[in-house]
Amino acid sequence: MKKGIHHHQIGEGVDTYLLIKNAKRGIASNGKPFLTLHLSDKTGEIEAKLWGISPEDEATFLSGTVSHIQGEVQDFRGMRQLKIKAIRPTSSMDQVKPDDFLPSAPRNKDEMLEEVTQYIFDMQNAKIQRITRHLFKKHQKAFSVSPAATKNHHEFVSGLLYHVVSMLQLAKNISSLYPTLDKDLLYAGVILHDMAKVKELSGPMATQYTIEGKLLGHITIMVNEIEEAANELGIEGEEVLVLQHLVLSHHSKGEWGSPKPPLIREAEMLHMIDNIDAKMNMLDRTLDRVLPGEFSERVFAMDNRSFYKPTFHEKPIDL
Repeated sequence: MKKGIHHHQIGEGVDTYLLIKNAKRGIASNGKPFLTLHLSDKTGEIEAKLWGISPEDEATFLSGTVSHIQGEVQDFRGMRQLKIKAIRPTSSMDQVKPDDFLPSAPRNKDEMLEEVTQYIFDMQNAKIQRITRHLFKKHQKAFSVSPAATKNHHEFVSGLLYHVVSMLQLAKNISSLYPTLDKDLLYAGVILHDMAKVKELSGPMATQYTIEGKLLGHITIMVNEIEEAANELGIEGEEVLVLQHLVLSHHSKGEWGSPKPPLIREAEMLHMIDNIDAKMNMLDRTLDRVLPGEFSERVFAMDNRSFYKPTFHEKPIDL
């Protein structure tokens, strides 16, 4: 059985089918066009360059299509990159489907949806519960399969839902340690903070930013949706304003895309929980393909650092 693209080391050959998640045209220094391809299978993805392309190539190797590729994994400025030696589009004879090449969350989506529903059911504040339940039901179908991003963290099928469930578990444990936190507010912030990514992003297949996503962004979209939900449900009060603040401030800083910094205790905690889960997801998947005693490729979203995997991590722990 062939191993997935995520687990190929530098210098290893590749001879397999891969999904073109994204294809972007560029112009090389010699004036000739090329394609930057983001290729994936169920284990992860890798970037590749297709040089000296023709108009026919541009029309053939499109986002959302599967190709058979032969090549070699190389190091490019601290990052893995696939050097393509041969590529051809698939045909009906290959019997492959794009869905078969999409990485997905490690948990069943129906189980995760049920878990989120239980957190909403347990909320004591009726206003917060009703708004959260209303928006969760409204977007549940797209929410269950949407990635959390186009790259960096949870960029896979049901990635957004998996991110939220992981954050809810963190929030529950942290709330037991710090009982001054309002659990209803924190849970609602976790569930709602990225929910509008179902509108910001095009979906799990060849994920791109939508026009609404580019012009407004998920923060603005959800702040508006919270107000609309409150009006539709006839809900008034400070809860509405505070829920909007949690969404507005969850990126924490203006340079990180946050219109407001956290000014409420639960908003500060929401940002930290979001940051923990996103970074752990990046680190786990990065170090998963690193051998003990070696450094990873550079992680652009984490200050372009290269992380070391200690050798003793592979040894049984002697208590």
